[in-house]
Amino acid sequence: MKIWRLDPSHTQLEDTQIFKDICGALSDGKLVAIPTETVYGLAADATNGQACAGIYAAKGRPSFNPLISHIDSLEAAQTHAFFDDRALKLAKAFWPGPLTLVLPKLPTSPVSDLTVAGLETIALRVPRSAVMRALCKSIRRPLAAPSANLSGRISGTTAEDVINDLKDHLSYIIDSGATPVGLESTIVSLSGERATLLRPGGVAREDIEAVLGEKLVRAGTDDSAPMAPGMMTSHYAPNSHIRLNAEHVDEGEALITFGTDLPDGADKAAKLVPLSDSKDLTEAAARLFTALRQADLGENGRIAVMPIPHAGLGEAINDRLARAAAPRC
Repeated sequence: MKIWRLDPSHTQLEDTQIFKDICGALSDGKLVAIPTETVYGLAADATNGQACAGIYAAKGRPSFNPLISHIDSLEAAQTHAFFDDRALKLAKAFWPGPLTLVLPKLPTSPVSDLTVAGLETIALRVPRSAVMRALCKSIRRPLAAPSANLSGRISGTTAEDVINDLKDHLSYIIDSGATPVGLESTIVSLSGERATLLRPGGVAREDIEAVLGEKLVRAGTDDSAPMAPGMMTSHYAPNSHIRLNAEHVDEGEALITFGTDLPDGADKAAKLVPLSDSKDLTEAAARLFTALRQADLGENGRIAVMPIPHAGLGEAINDRLARAAAPRC
């Protein structure tokens, strides 16, 4: 595994030899960890079924759980899926950015059946990350890139997180520091009559509804045939067990805090891990996965999490925490 420590302000990516080498590795079916604005992604050529099989194997991810295909532009996305007026509105409002659209897949799209888990829909995103877009444009193919972590575990927001989980499976990792959003993309399905929120994430529901001019239907969990990533009941889990909306702290628990008004028993906590002292939901979202890693006390440990509002990005934060706290298989 080779590491490219990339200055996020670097604008001439295509001129560097290591960028060309990474393009070659992706074209050859290798796996590369790439930072986006949300989390680090484990990327492979989305049109290469064998390469995408490598993603599933590296993560230990069930192959019925579809992958998001990243592209460099709306124009490129329209060669893979049918965009109705709703889809065009959302793409123009939020791309590049942390919004994934699940749309009817065009029969002419070369994206592999394994990438879409055999479904007739495809999940597409134009990320804000310049390096991901540049790679897609240079190899002229979409990149399937789920979060770069072991399946069901905490998503990686730094290169160190990714290396700890997946170093033996990577040909390259691009290290540009901590990802700024810190939560995966919001996923909206437009494959049916009603726009459906499959996974809350980096774009708030309220902002999407304002552009659509209609309310989103909320999909439930699906452990047998999910339409999109992040819909499994148990996900994003540390080794320790999690207790949510904690109004007291038991001795020996780690406490993930939100604000500075701490609950009873906080002085007995094994450790205090702040999400945001100022109760800023954007800061809390960016810190969530790092905080879960820092609070993890091991298999016999316990983590208490203070209540977090559900408005705005709070919906996505609470979604991730609920899945992290769910009973494990």
